Amino acid sequence: MITYLGDKIDIRLAAFFGIVFAFAATCFLLQKFSGLLPTDQGREYAHDGKLSAGKPRGAGFLFILVFLVSALLFIGIEREMVIYLILVAAAMMTGFLDDCSKAPWGEYKKGLLDLIIAVMVAVTFLNFNSNTVELMLFQTSLTIPPVVFGILIVILVWVSVNVTNCSDGVDGLSGTLTIVTLLSIYVLDRMKGMDENYNYLILLFVICLLGYLWFNAAPSKLMMGDAGSRAMGLFISIAVLKMGSPFLYILLALVLILDGGLGLLKVSLLRFLKIKILKNVRTPLHDHVRKVWGWSNTQTVYRFAIIQIMIAVGVVYIASLLA
Repeated sequence: MITYLGDKIDIRLAAFFGIVFAFAATCFLLQKFSGLLPTDQGREYAHDGKLSAGKPRGAGFLFILVFLVSALLFIGIEREMVIYLILVAAAMMTGFLDDCSKAPWGEYKKGLLDLIIAVMVAVTFLNFNSNTVELMLFQTSLTIPPVVFGILIVILVWVSVNVTNCSDGVDGLSGTLTIVTLLSIYVLDRMKGMDENYNYLILLFVICLLGYLWFNAAPSKLMMGDAGSRAMGLFISIAVLKMGSPFLYILLALVLILDGGLGLLKVSLLRFLKIKILKNVRTPLHDHVRKVWGWSNTQTVYRFAIIQIMIAVGVVYIASLLA
């Protein structure tokens, strides 16, 4: 690993080279090999879903692959991080196999796979970290019984994976929101003096996403598919857990939660409890604002991102005052 050659290569130069490598490799693979990816069939019930038919889908396989290789090359890997990288790869592969399948996997099958990965994240985190979490905006900490904390981690991971997946319906939307969320976590990590390796890991993930957005900006040439969205959601949950303030996920990913989560809540209440909510609201919300409010795809991405940036700036500002 290049970071171990600190006596021969300046670490800062190696880190910069790692960022350039991650972006260049992502763009190269997406440019050269996107033709080998499965093609989208168009989503029947999504607003303008048919416009995506025929585009390469599953690009998440390529940019997550670059992320994993970049992490192995440019970061001093430790056991805990290796496990997380394996789980990110697993989330990517389950999504990619679904992208490649002629018949989409059922909700229960995907939900079970997400649950297994979430349990493995919880076990790994509790094995290597304390069960005390920081309530950063309240200047206090909370020690949670390991079993309860483990259940909360499983919920966090499962929610993050699925709301991010459900938000992937407009060119550039979920990728842009993920970048805003991850950079917010990065800034807070730097303020708290967290582990440099995990900070740099966040940057590598963001850079790979930027390489993907180069091709996914409206009008997109390819789509990340479940291979990308599920891996993104998982990585967000890991990043916020390692920050030590997992409850901040609610604010730092609020737009993702509302956009993708309201649909999950609406369907779940109707299916299991026969309760109807949000009768006049289309979900995900990005479909509502486009079809009902008349927003363009570009307006949707920009305005959703602006809202999340505004929230993130507020959180960072309050945290800086309390530091």
